[in-house]
Amino acid sequence: MKSRPIGILSLGHMVTDINQGALPAMLPFFIAAHDLSYAAAAGIVFAANMTSSIVQPLFGYAADRFSKPWLLSAGILLAGMGLAFTGVVKGYQWILGLAIISGIGIAAYHPEAARLVNFAAGDRKGTAMSIFGVGGTIGFAIGPLVATTALLQWGLPGTLILIIPVFAMALLMASQFSLFASLAAGGNKDHKDSKARSAEDQWGAFSRLTTVIVGRSIIFYGLNTFIPLYWIKVLHQTSAVGAIALTVFAVSGILGNLLGGSLADRLGQKRVLLLGLFGLTVLMPLLVLVKSAPAAMLLLVPIGLLLHGTYSPSIVLGQTYLPNRVGFSSGVTLGIAVAIGGGAAPIIGKVADIHGIGYALAGVACFPVVPLIIALSLPAFVDRRLATSFGGAK
Repeated sequence: MKSRPIGILSLGHMVTDINQGALPAMLPFFIAAHDLSYAAAAGIVFAANMTSSIVQPLFGYAADRFSKPWLLSAGILLAGMGLAFTGVVKGYQWILGLAIISGIGIAAYHPEAARLVNFAAGDRKGTAMSIFGVGGTIGFAIGPLVATTALLQWGLPGTLILIIPVFAMALLMASQFSLFASLAAGGNKDHKDSKARSAEDQWGAFSRLTTVIVGRSIIFYGLNTFIPLYWIKVLHQTSAVGAIALTVFAVSGILGNLLGGSLADRLGQKRVLLLGLFGLTVLMPLLVLVKSAPAAMLLLVPIGLLLHGTYSPSIVLGQTYLPNRVGFSSGVTLGIAVAIGGGAAPIIGKVADIHGIGYALAGVACFPVVPLIIALSLPAFVDRRLATSFGGAK
């Protein structure tokens, strides 16, 4: 496993996902400043993620044919600058447009970065992808605190602070273009050799896995979008406490991500995926049953561990099922599947508008059983040669 490129790509993932993490924490401020409904506010999340849904697999498809390291810097810049200007524009339509620009940046970064992580990982795909995932998780954890602190200090124009980390990271990425080009060249050669050995893409298994990731994403965005509002409206806490709850959820995922990747390399990707989904099926209903804010905060820890622990196994399984299309697989599993799940946010928001945040989150809490049932049908391993090459998918 080549630590240096994995570390840099994971740092870039962190900076990119600071923006994704910041967006839900910004919603209460948008609601107050622009008199938005819950559904309209959730539509901002929908705009950013639907854009990624459409565009990200295209970037992944292109990455399988020609590697363009400069897309890493360009993606980071667009992801941050799009969101940074949402606080200074006038009107809901402008906010949506900038959210779309941010989504394009996110789409450009993720599949190319995940593809390069795969090439750098050697026989420790699960561990490498979990480190990459931790970068994103840290970004989600930092994002709410950065955004909430800036908005409380300077009002909506405080979103401009998001420009600083993306410019710094884009410059660091640009200094490493030769390293990434060399890594891509070596990875492409290995995958051509794999094709020569008649490695087959398993589209049926990949399609079912994509459905599982969509379900996982619905759970994630349901929690990530509405945790701050749930803490404010149902548990009667302040906006700052709501942001802390969101951060606790994200930070708990850091350990979960690392544990998930490490365990998947030892026990198998499918087993760890099933363990996480089963745990969510048991614990998430408890979150909406407890009425104590401290107890709910404590429950966010194992929920975050289990949900984020499924990240690495799902991505590596997708790359294993499509060994000849690693970039496309990454674009779908990191992009379209996740974004389709994010597209459920406005529906959950509509339920919240009609019945209240409590009922909306209760629906999310009952949902993990659906991806769990589908995941049971996934093949436990592909070809043994490919399983070894792609990090021991079992």
